[in-house]
Amino acid sequence: MKYTYIPRGVCSRLIEIEIEDDVIKGCRFLGGCNGNLQGIGKLVQGMEVDEAIERLEGIDCAGRGTSCPDQLAKALKAAQDS
Repeated sequence: MKYTYIPRGVCSRLIEIEIEDDVIKGCRFLGGCNGNLQGIGKLVQGMEVDEAIERLEGIDCAGRGTSCPDQLAKALKAAQDS
């Protein structure tokens, strides 16, 4: 399943996720800190969705109350609910 999510409160403008059998097959961010977000995308590749959510949820960036990793966790939750 491919899922697209529009993050809120962060620099990235779009998150694209590909999930198969509850495992993240691909993750790509549009906008934001390119190198860091490419790294996050590679790190979560092959990871089970629930594990990624557990690791990323609640990470804060500069006092915003969220971050790109936190938004990825929200995107993964939304993908599970769709």
